[in-house]
Amino acid sequence: MSESESHKLLQFPCSFPIKMMGRADAEFSDIAVRLIEQHVGSVAANAIQTSASRHGNFLSVTVTINAQSQEQLDNIYNDLSNHEDILVAL
Repeated sequence: MSESESHKLLQFPCSFPIKMMGRADAEFSDIAVRLIEQHVGSVAANAIQTSASRHGNFLSVTVTINAQSQEQLDNIYNDLSNHEDILVAL
């Protein structure tokens, strides 16, 4: 699929969930949300979901945003990928 075809899959603005995984510590959820808020502003509490792994070693945080553009999503994923506490961003 070419890049132009992939951009046609999303029509902006749209609701878009961003899932991040990291080690379960007291600060991970706050870090994950702050990284997203740098790009979209304040995020409502009901737009944030967290889930611990089976043994409690890892935490996933899903933040659903109102994505405005592919560029915005690219910038978010770039920041997430470069942050040492984010192990995986989907």
